[in-house]
This record gives sequence, C-alpha cells and structure tokens, in this order.
Amino acid sequence: MLPTDLQLLKRQQRSNWIRLRTLVTLRWFAIIGQTIAILVAVRLYNIDIAVGLASLAIMASVVANLISYYAYPTNKRLSETEATLWLVFDIVQLTALLYLTGGLNNPFAMLVLAPVTISATVLHIRSTVFLGLTAITLVTIISRYNVALISPEGAELVLPVLFQFGFWVALLISLVFLAFYARQVTAEMNAMTEALLATQLALSREQKLTDLGGVVAATAHELGTPLATIKLVSTELMEELQEQPELLEDAELIRSQANRCRDILQSMGRAGKDDLHLRSAPIETVIREAAEPHLDRGKDVKFNILPQDDADITQPNIERRPEIIHGLRNLIQNAVDFSRTQVIVDMMWSNDTISVQISDDGRGFPQSVIGRIGDPYVRRRRLSEDGARRPGYEGMGLGLFIAKTLLERSGATLEFSNSRRHGHASWTGQATGGAIVQVNWPRNRLQSQDQTESTPLGQNQPIQTWP
Repeated sequence: MLPTDLQLLKRQQRSNWIRLRTLVTLRWFAIIGQTIAILVAVRLYNIDIAVGLASLAIMASVVANLISYYAYPTNKRLSETEATLWLVFDIVQLTALLYLTGGLNNPFAMLVLAPVTISATVLHIRSTVFLGLTAITLVTIISRYNVALISPEGAELVLPVLFQFGFWVALLISLVFLAFYARQVTAEMNAMTEALLATQLALSREQKLTDLGGVVAATAHELGTPLATIKLVSTELMEELQEQPELLEDAELIRSQANRCRDILQSMGRAGKDDLHLRSAPIETVIREAAEPHLDRGKDVKFNILPQDDADITQPNIERRPEIIHGLRNLIQNAVDFSRTQVIVDMMWSNDTISVQISDDGRGFPQSVIGRIGDPYVRRRRLSEDGARRPGYEGMGLGLFIAKTLLERSGATLEFSNSRRHGHASWTGQATGGAIVQVNWPRNRLQSQDQTESTPLGQNQPIQTWP
C-alpha cells in the first residue's frame, strides 16, 4: 500500500508543470530562426516567397509573445488546457508558414514534431492525442495544398512525387513514434520518482519507529529503579501512615523519586539516549522483529536457524537498521498474503555471508512478471493466469520495489524464484510452486568492526539531569 503522503501526491492532477516563460522563450528562438531562414532564402538564394504573408505569420508569434509577456506574470504556470491551446497555436502558426513556403518541399517541415513531443512529455495522453491528430491533419493538408517556392529562373522548387509521399509518411511515423517514445520514457521516469519517494517515506517511518522503540526501552530501563522505590515506599506508607503520620522522611523520599522520574523524562526529551545495546541484535531477533506484525494473521510462520558447516553455531549479531527491518517486513508480508497455510523463514550464515530465505506454499510469482519483479508498478499481467492467482491484489510492484531498494542499500542482493516443492511447473517447464525470495549480504556489511571482533560495546552516553 502506498504511504498516505504519496497517495495524496498521486491524486493531484498532472498539470501546471509548464511555465509560460519556457514556451515564450522557445517561441522567440523559433521566431528568430524563421526570420533568418526567410531572409537567407530571399537574399542569398533569390527564391520567390510571399514575404508579406510569411511576415504576417511570424508577426502572429511575436504578438502572442508580447501578449504573454504583458498580460501574465513571468512565473505563471500553464494549466492543462492553456498549455494545449498554446501548443496548438504553435502548430497552426508553423504549418501556416510552411503553407506559404512550399509545404513539405520545405525541409523545415520536420519542426512540427516539437510541439507534439513537448505535449507527450508533460501533458495528459488526451492532450497529446489531440495535438498529434491536429499536426497530422495540417501536415496532410499542406502536403497537397501550398504556395510553391519559385527559383530565380522561374521554376517551381518541388520534390519528386515519390519523395514527397515518403517525406509525408516519415513525418507521420515520426509524430507517432516520438510522441510514444517520449511518453513512455517520461511515464517510467515519473513512476520511478514516485516509487523512490515512497521508499524514502517508508524508510523515514521505519526510522521513527526504531527511534521510538529505543526511547521506550531507555525509558523502561531508567525508570525501573525510581518506580520500584516509589512502589515500595507507597506500600509502606499505606500500611504505616494510618497510625504514624510522622513518617515525613518516607513522604519526602516519594517526592524526591518523583522528581527524579521527571528529570529523566526531561533529559530523554531534550538530549535522548544512545543505548548501544539497541544498535545490534542476534539475527533471529531482528528477523522476528521484522515479522512480528504478520505473525497473528492466520498463517503459520516458521523460523529456521541454519548455520553453514564452516560457520560458528553462535548467531551473528547484526545491526538493527530501519531499512533492513522494513525491507524484510515487506517481503514477509508479501509471503503471508499469498501463502496457503505456511511461510518459512530460513536464516543462514557462513564465515563470509548472511542469508535470509523467505518462502511460502502459495502458487508463486506469475511467470509474466517474474523477470520484472522489483520494478515499481508492475501491473501488466495475463488476466487469464495472473488474475486468478492473485485476485484483487494490486500492490506487488511498489511494495517489492521498496523492499528491494531498501535492502540493496544495506548491501544485499535479492533473488526471486518459484519453488518446485509441490511439483508444479508451467508449460515451459518453469517452476510454479510457492514463491521464494533469497536475500544475501556480505557478512561484513551487516556487522560493524566492534561486533566482528567481539569487543565491549562501551559506555552509554550519560543522561543529563536538571535540578
């Protein structure tokens, strides 16, 4: 499931992305280029062009830029409709100029691709389709109807019919291909950006939970003695104050211990406490902490400790990092979601590596996506197979992307596969048993130097108290 902040972000419409100043600047470059092209054609090559009408077409762009400059603030961002209309204007202006300068016989006709490509990059698909159809229609019109270019000798400058047809087909194909290509790249970039944002939010949330756990542990540790003293003294007071109201010393002790509790809480709130015992734990403890939210969901989650032959049987202590806990928790959640009755978590280690294997007895990963697991928003599945195997589930792509990204940040490599535990196989011979996720770390990436050498942790930072 997406984090709440990301859900709010995705509900926002994809609009107001284009600054008006950007389109105005690009249009000024186009105006300069069009003016230079006409001057060169007329002055240098003596080509007969309807200069007056062509100048009017260029002036239309100049007027549009001046209106934009004086009528709108410089930092204005265009809405979807406004951006579409401005790009339609650019297409109409360019094709009008091409109509006056030879149509598709003009090599600058390829510039009609620019507005459609911009639309495919930043606007909705419906706006891109509309602009593409507009460009195709106008290009088709000027391919048949245009004002011919006349050479100094009075001959019309036209391409052979076959070349004109080929140029027209090439423009249409380029319009569709470039729009699709730009759209696809932009969509993948946006999906990756949103997925990385979700990963950062998830990591931030896990960091807060980890910090909260440390604070709770420190609180329980530090308040144990004064609270026990308060309990003891209050018990004595309950028994003795009924006949001995002079026990003022015990009452003062209660007050002093209450003050001490207050001071400790203030210290923790202001400075915190860096309890070194909270930094690392045996691998089984960390894995169980990651799996804890999913242990009571009606599935049997088993933990197996499997040291390798050449390794010490003592469990290695690993750092309790938020990215490791959250990544493993996502993988275990996915296994619990799709298992029939059982999930098995195997913890293995050798002198060089530490591995965690999470397997379930479900139907495994769909063959149509197993090669793309770890990419955000994996949704393209064969409905006949995947829809039946994972009914109503739409969160696999982003959840596994977050888990994979966080675990890889800790130095892990992940392998996704299906088991042959039940003898299942697809028509291609590939396994279709329960899903298996193998997470492998180099041992030195999970253990700090002081842990690998079994040296003392050192002293905790003292808690400051205030009078």
